[in-house]
Amino acid sequence: MGVVAGLILGAGLCLLLWATTSEPPTVRSRPRWHADLTDLLVQAGAPGVTPAALLGASCALGAVVWLLGVGLSRSPAIATCFAAMAVYAPFALVNGRARRRRSALRGVWPEIVDHLASGIRAGLSLPEALGQLGDRGPVELRPAFAEFAEDYRVTGRFGECLDALKARLADPVADRIVEALRITREVGGTDLGRLLRTLSAFLREDARTRGELEARQGWTVNAARLAVAAPWIVLALLSTRPEATVAYDTTAGAAVLALGAGCSAVAYHLMVRLGRLPDDVRVLR
Repeated sequence: MGVVAGLILGAGLCLLLWATTSEPPTVRSRPRWHADLTDLLVQAGAPGVTPAALLGASCALGAVVWLLGVGLSRSPAIATCFAAMAVYAPFALVNGRARRRRSALRGVWPEIVDHLASGIRAGLSLPEALGQLGDRGPVELRPAFAEFAEDYRVTGRFGECLDALKARLADPVADRIVEALRITREVGGTDLGRLLRTLSAFLREDARTRGELEARQGWTVNAARLAVAAPWIVLALLSTRPEATVAYDTTAGAAVLALGAGCSAVAYHLMVRLGRLPDDVRVLR
């Protein structure tokens, strides 16, 4: 019996020594592109889709388009060009949907801030003011705030529930609102109502200004899309004629296609960057 007790005591001491002297395990943080792509999917209204699923769908679509292109045009070089476009198509679709949804929500955030301000003026606590947005807030954002209310009802941890709410919304405006509420909760103060009213006025002015500028500059983006798509539409029509695709199966033809694809990508990127307003960046993740 004494031998067993000694072994147990020795094992316990070894475990204590190992725990105090070993280095803590390093937590692997996800790469930046993974976090940005996750935010983009949430902003597009597809929080259930993972970045890996989007990448898999893009690769599968590219493979299908390549096989169809080879079967129809008999030219692997032309099929590769259209397969590359097909790989990018899901990302462009998600990006465009996220941009349209952000533009639509830009007019909703002032209403959210007004609801919070009125709730706080009525004497509600911060968790209650956020939770009631799940019933009375804008329809587009009610599910996120309803989940916040459920999380707080289960855990009672305001900070962790705010972090989960930020991840569900994935919006720079939501980050500002959440961090203002967090600071007020932790530090205290009586200026939250004034802060929310100022933020609401700023958001309305920003939405009005952006709407006017986007309406004026929208033609530039549409022109860039048309200018890039036109030569590839012509190439797609030519690829239906076998005698027209022979020239692209040579080394020089493949080099011409690669050069044209590179020039199209760079030109489109430059025109979109110059003709579109920069999006807000999430600096308060």
